[in-house]
Amino acid sequence: MRRRVLLSWSSGKDSAWALHVLRQRADLDVVGLFTTINEAAGRAAMHAVRRSLVERQAGAAGLPVDFIPLPHPCPNDAYEAAMHRHVAAARARGVECVAFGDLLLEDVRRYREAQLAGSGVEPLFPLWASDTAALARSMVEAGLRAHITCLDPARLPASFAGRLFDHSLLDSLPTGVDPCGENGEFHTFACAGPMFRAPVPVTVGETVERDGFVFADLLDAAAD
Repeated sequence: MRRRVLLSWSSGKDSAWALHVLRQRADLDVVGLFTTINEAAGRAAMHAVRRSLVERQAGAAGLPVDFIPLPHPCPNDAYEAAMHRHVAAARARGVECVAFGDLLLEDVRRYREAQLAGSGVEPLFPLWASDTAALARSMVEAGLRAHITCLDPARLPASFAGRLFDHSLLDSLPTGVDPCGENGEFHTFACAGPMFRAPVPVTVGETVERDGFVFADLLDAAAD
C-alpha cells in the first residue's frame, strides 16, 4: 500500500523537483499540494507569485492544490495555527506524510519536524543533503525551467530578478551565492519540467523593490 503524501508547494524549482523525485518512489502517492498565500496580496508567501499562476502549476502537475491564507504581516503563532489546522484536516483524509523541498538548512528541518511531532503525519525531505551545485545543473539539464521572482539585493544584484534559471544564470552567480538559493539569496517560479504535463507560459512584468527585497512580477502569458 502506497503512503499518501501532501507536498509543500512554494511554486519554486525545489518543490517542483521534489515532486519529480517523489513520483519516482513506488511506496509513495503524491495526492496534493499546499501553498501559503498572503491574504492581502493574493500571492504565494515570499515568492510573491500570483495565486492564478500557482493554480496553473497545479493543473499542469495534475494535482489539487490547497491554499492556506495568512495575514500580512503574519506572526509566527498565526502561521503555526493555520498549518496545524491544515495538517489535522489532511490526516483526517488519510494523508500519512508531508514532504518539503528543503535542501540543507538544519534549523528549518528541525522546525518542520517539531511542528509535525505528534500529528500522525511523517515529514519527508526527498532532496535533503543534495549537492546544490550538482542539483541545480541536473534540474536545468532535465528540462526544468524557472524564473527568479524574488531576491535579496544584499546577496544578489537586482538585475537577476526575472531571469531564467539556466546554465547562463548559474555561470554568472556571484561567488558565495548558493546555486539553488538555499540561503535565501533568491526564490523562483517553476514553469516547465518533467513534473508538469505541459509548460505554464509566463512573461516577466514589472520589477519592484519592497520590504528589502526585489520582486519580478510574473504574468500569465496564456490569460485572455
